Amino acid sequence: MSAVLVPSGVRLPVVRGPGPDAGGPAGASPAGHAPQPAGRRVGAVRRMRLLLAALLGLAALATAADAGWIHGKAALAQWLLERSWQRGLVQGEAPPPWPWADTRPVARLLRPDGGVQIVLAGDSGRVLAFGPGWAPASAAPGRPGTTVVSGHRDTHFAWLRHLRPGDRIGVDDGKTRRDYLVHASRVVDSRSTGIGLDHVTGDRLLLVTCWPFDAVSAGGPLRYVVEAVPVELRGPVQAPPKPSAVRA
Repeated sequence: MSAVLVPSGVRLPVVRGPGPDAGGPAGASPAGHAPQPAGRRVGAVRRMRLLLAALLGLAALATAADAGWIHGKAALAQWLLERSWQRGLVQGEAPPPWPWADTRPVARLLRPDGGVQIVLAGDSGRVLAFGPGWAPASAAPGRPGTTVVSGHRDTHFAWLRHLRPGDRIGVDDGKTRRDYLVHASRVVDSRSTGIGLDHVTGDRLLLVTCWPFDAVSAGGPLRYVVEAVPVELRGPVQAPPKPSAVRA
């Protein structure tokens, strides 16, 4: 083999072999790196599953806390409203239950189970968050005519599901008390049947809430309407509708 003469001052490049990061054939591990043990991969999957379970648990706790806050707010509001009602008995008109309130107590509902609820002026969503609301377009609570009171099915008006024909409901306006007897109940579709006063005549009390009571989500179109008549005007009672007979 003949020698190669390199002129003085000329440097030849140095050729190095494959380093530790150089890749090898397909499926082979790089030089100097051992394949990842199977146990380590299983541990990573297990940690991901535990993290997912923890996140789902936190979501469930947040949902439960939100539901508890709704019920707690409803109970606290009724306490403040009762205090406002008592002041109204002395002053002649109930003051706002809290400084920024745009409503006030107008009556009390006396339930068959002994419970008492304050009825607020107005039936907007903002009012119904704190208690049953009276529709101002209807007759004043306890007065002759048709009175409409609405409430949420999962808080203030959850008890409507237990009413039966013949049950007694009292309405106290602060001056007089008027008793009503449950006459009938029905489910209507708000998309096709209104609960306005144009087709409702006579002297009666209408209690309205969403239906069904155990619906997963709120805001559906169905409404549960309880109709009660003054004791002195009691007529034949009607049985409540069967859920299976109601079309969604």
